[in-house]
Amino acid sequence: MLSLLKQFKQKYLLYFWDTSKAMIALAIIASIYFGFFGTGWQVTGEMTRWGGEFLELFGLDTSKYSYYNMTNLSGNPLTRYEGLVLIGMFLGALIAALWANKVKFRLPASKIRIAQAIIGGLLSGFGARLAFGCNLLDFFTGLPYFSLHTWEFAIFMVLGIFAATKVGKLKIFMPKTTLEKCGVSGKGIVHDKSRANRHFKYGLAILILTLIWLVYLFATTEPFTLKVKSSFLPLGLIFGLIFGFVISRGQVCFTSCFRDLFLFGRDNAAKGAYYGMIIATFIIFILMLNGYTAFVRSLSIAVALGAFLFGFGIVFAGGCECGWTYRAAEGQVHFMIVGVANFAGTAILALSYDRIPDWIKSGPKIQLLNDFGALPGLALNVGFLLLSLALIFAYKKQFFAKKEGLNG
Repeated sequence: MLSLLKQFKQKYLLYFWDTSKAMIALAIIASIYFGFFGTGWQVTGEMTRWGGEFLELFGLDTSKYSYYNMTNLSGNPLTRYEGLVLIGMFLGALIAALWANKVKFRLPASKIRIAQAIIGGLLSGFGARLAFGCNLLDFFTGLPYFSLHTWEFAIFMVLGIFAATKVGKLKIFMPKTTLEKCGVSGKGIVHDKSRANRHFKYGLAILILTLIWLVYLFATTEPFTLKVKSSFLPLGLIFGLIFGFVISRGQVCFTSCFRDLFLFGRDNAAKGAYYGMIIATFIIFILMLNGYTAFVRSLSIAVALGAFLFGFGIVFAGGCECGWTYRAAEGQVHFMIVGVANFAGTAILALSYDRIPDWIKSGPKIQLLNDFGALPGLALNVGFLLLSLALIFAYKKQFFAKKEGLNG
């Protein structure tokens, strides 16, 4: 029995999970999330609210800005279920990092990396909100919801990622390493054997405190009902914890889906994302046949431009919303900077949104199930996803064929 518990601890709590399988699990969990909340898994919308509330502390009247009115700043992060989802993600990622003994304060490697964190974070935050969604709402949980704008977002996000991989190869952004000769004398690295046990206990303590908070939320809120958003609070915290834990253990960063494919020919993350989205498409389809509705946004220049800036920004910064969340929880200061810059980017977009011409923001709305019919819409969406997978396989094959040709 003790041996089985030890194996379980090592396999599921301490060691990293396969990223592809973690992606599939996240897609299924996000579909269940939609079943409860009637909306997709999203984080930048709530980040925008946090940015607006921070500006209000300095006297800004957010009611004068249409974007803040659209995002609805009522309540606070502790009284909005979206706020608890985001808080839960931080807590889940921190617990996972502590249990795996991965928490260590680490400074950025260089000044240029700090600049990349700031610029990339600003671009990704700005772009996500210009497109009204990030890699979660407009890509990973977006593509299964049959709104054609999510495919526009996906295409231009990939183009932005591709462009950033090319810029990242410029000499100024290449990592600078120095080889140092190690002496044979001295004690070397002293391993603190008790550190892992201490960190596991810290993580367990945070989990227990979070569960106490969860019990309090269940005791003080109304029973769950779709018509009363305040009843969503306990479930918001639960899903946030799960999301945060899974992205940390699976090292899920959507930046790596296409960046690693373009740079190294690795398709594990991308395949997992698309396998997960295919499964999620069928789950969402069944829910929609039973009366559920999902968001539909306009096909517009704003979506294309926002997606491109977002894709470029996440690669330039080194991580998307999921990536910087769990890496910041691990103590990496670089990604803490990315996170702060991300918040700032959402605020810059919100403050400047009213100055953007309507012709950039407007366009037709196309929902595949409504405009083409249920089964044809399903076939179209699944067909697009399968085509995407085929392109990933083809790119990987071409990548290594070209590499072998160069080496030969």
